[in-house]
Formats: sequence, C-alpha cells, structure tokens
Amino acid sequence: MALETVRDSAYPPLKEKNPFQEPPAVLVTPCDPWPRPYYLENGLRRVAPYHFTYNTYCKERWRGRELLDIFSSEFRDRPLEYYKDAIERGAVVVNGKPVLTTSHIVKNGDIISHTLHRHEPPITALPISIIHEDNDMIVINKPSGVPVHPAGRYNYNSVVEIMRAERGHQWNPLPCNRLDRLTSGVMFIAKNPRAAEKLSLQISGRTVRKEYVARVKGEFPEETVVCDQPILQISPKLGLNRVRANGKTARTVFKRLEYYPPTEEDGADKSASVEPNSDQGKPWLKKEGYSIVRCLPVTGRTHQLRVHLQFLGHPIANDPIYCNQKVWGQNLGANDADATQDTDEDIITRLSRMGKSEVADAVAYHDEMVDEYNKKKAEKMSGEVCDICATPLYTDPGEQELSLWLHSLRYEDAGGAWSYVSPLPAWALPPQGMTGATEVPGMDVLVEAVRKENPEIASAPLDSPRQV
Repeated sequence: MALETVRDSAYPPLKEKNPFQEPPAVLVTPCDPWPRPYYLENGLRRVAPYHFTYNTYCKERWRGRELLDIFSSEFRDRPLEYYKDAIERGAVVVNGKPVLTTSHIVKNGDIISHTLHRHEPPITALPISIIHEDNDMIVINKPSGVPVHPAGRYNYNSVVEIMRAERGHQWNPLPCNRLDRLTSGVMFIAKNPRAAEKLSLQISGRTVRKEYVARVKGEFPEETVVCDQPILQISPKLGLNRVRANGKTARTVFKRLEYYPPTEEDGADKSASVEPNSDQGKPWLKKEGYSIVRCLPVTGRTHQLRVHLQFLGHPIANDPIYCNQKVWGQNLGANDADATQDTDEDIITRLSRMGKSEVADAVAYHDEMVDEYNKKKAEKMSGEVCDICATPLYTDPGEQELSLWLHSLRYEDAGGAWSYVSPLPAWALPPQGMTGATEVPGMDVLVEAVRKENPEIASAPLDSPRQV
C-alpha cells in the first residue's frame, strides 16, 4: 500500500486551550517544615525563620484598588518600601503571575500570593497544660499571649500548631471556644468533629456558663453589678469596640473577689511626682490600688468584658487598648456611651497612630507613670534587618505584649453535668505581705443576678452536684 504525503495546509494547526506555562519564580519553594522549627530561649518559645506563601482572595473592599495601595493600608507589619520591592521582584503575584507595575488594579476573583521569609513573634515558653482529657475532648489551660489559630504574624506559634507538633502532623485539633491571644485560661479542644459540634451547640445555645477573673484599676464596688450596655464595633480594621446605644445587646455580671489597696511604697512614688491636693482634672489619681473581679458574660460580644469594665470606670489594669490614656483620654472612656467626651473618629485616629515603631506607651495610666512604663518596653523595631531577606526585625515583646490580666477561670454545664476550673493566675493571687482569696467559690451568686432574665444559664438547681 502506497503512502501519501499529507500537505501541511490541509489542516489548521492545533491550538491548546490551556498550554503549559512555567510557574512564576518565587523567593524559594514554599515549605511546611516538620518537625516545627521551635526552640526555647530566655523564657520564650521561638520559631526559626522559614519561607512561606500567603494566598488570599480579593476582598470586596480591595476591588478596583492598586496592589501597592492594598498592601500599604491593610498590612502594617512591614514598611511600604518592602512591599514595593516585593511586587517588583515577583515575590507578590496575582493569579500566579508577576504584575507589570505596583499600580496593578485588583479585580474580583483575583488570588494574591505573597512569598516571604517569615519571622514569627516569640511567645511565652510556658506549656499548654491539660486540665482534663478523654476520648473526645481535651480541656486545656491556655497561657496568655498565645493565639489559638494561625493568624497575622503568628503561624506555628499558636495553640493549634503547638498541640499538633506535640501529637503528630496528622492530628487535627478542633477548638470549640474562643479566647483572645492575650487572654489565658480554660479552652476546649475536640478530638473529632462530632464532639466539637456537640459542645459548640451547647455554647451557642447559652446552656454553658463561663466565668472569668480580671484585675482592674481601682476599688470595684462590693455589691454585684450587672452591666447591660450595648456594644458596637467602631473600627473593624483595628478591632475596636465601644459602648453605644445602637450597638448589639450585651450583658455581663460582675462581682468583686478582692480589693488590694496601694502599698506605702506606691504612695511614696506618687507623692514624689504629684503635688499634694493636685488631683483636680486628674481622675486617675483616685483609682489607686486594684481589684480582682469575677465576670460572668451572659452574651458573647467581642471584647465584651474589657469594654464593659472600661465603661464602669474600672478597666483591666494592663489592657493595651481599653486602659490607654493616649487613646481614651483622662477618663479612660468611662461612662461615655454617647461619645460626648471623645468621638469615635478621635479614638480611631489616636489608636491607628500607635505603631510598632514607637516605644508605644500602650498602658500609660497617667503622665506620672510613663517613665515606669518605659522600663517595660513593648515590642518595637530593633533597627536591625534579616541577613536573608532584609526584613526589619523587632525586639522581643515586653510584658504587656504577652499578658492581659483577664483569665478564663471556669466553664460548666448549666444542668450540672460537668464543670472544669483552672487555677488562679499569679496576678490574681494576694500580693506579698497581704492576705486575700486564693480560690473562687461557685457561680451561684453570679447566676442568681440574672436568673429571671436568662433562665437558660440557671437551669440547674443551686445545690446540684457538679463534676470537676
């Protein structure tokens, strides 16, 4: 059989719909190091720097904006020059491809990827202690300063990743309740989705009651206090909340556990910096000493305890946001539900100006204490850069970057089926030379204050037995 030559012009060339393209160059191949690169030093858990790629879909507020503008306004942990250089050298790509200019317009559906040499902040080296463990659930005592999930600058330095590192790469911890990074105390980590769903439904149905303890400024009232002030988020970007009439309903029960007056040494320090009878216009001078306060949040608004305590005139004494005179003024936001003392815009502007490059007088209780505060400096730029990626490096975090005097003390089923209690943290125990409470009684006095309004958290008889 004779072979015939087929002319090239007989058929059009085949065009591939999705031709292969070489992937864009990145800093290095992203990796998931195992074992995790932890090491302990100077009381801190550190993570050796590693390469990592962030991937995020275009958010609604990013649509139609320039790429560099998004990075400069949304991400504050690195200077503008870094992001400009990262875009130009291809460390930042859109839909897997480098962009031609930093003015590239981001559209709906775009995926922005950022490969970088990641430097995680150190956290406390204190272990995540176990209060209870069974086949379905682990109840832990979370140390202060440790985020629950990877977020922002934190990835492996999080509760989820630390527990995964301890139990195996394939183990998947499922947190059932929320705690802010700075808050310590009781948390539930489910071992399987069924257990996680069961407890989450209990919590959302308000049949689980929880108690916190806080160390607040001044002498808190001795009687039980119920705060029903609504709470509004006035800045989603900064995570800032405030008591507002048009906010979401919120209810908290407070009961003083102990009050510790200032010592003679405290008084001597004060007299050295303040003239006698000079408290006019300085209400903080009347807020001496501190109280340990029990807190029962009936609702679960963001920063609810911190905001309600601030409104009552007794903010958490080391709160970097709500006990910050540079942001809230002399009265620290007390009894300002209608913003007559400071507008929301004023508060947001002052807080947004506080960057990591400052010494950040984040807990400046009043002007006379700034010098003492500076001795406990916050994390700030060190002036040094990474040898590999030229990223500006931070100093180690200060005490106020690792701790908030707010502790999740107790969770219990309203029907009396179970109860888990953690020990009081050191800051809630009596100071040296003073006597005071070292344990906390049951929740009956707190629950009774809202029994009629919130029967769902008071479904158990007051004398019903509880398992600890």
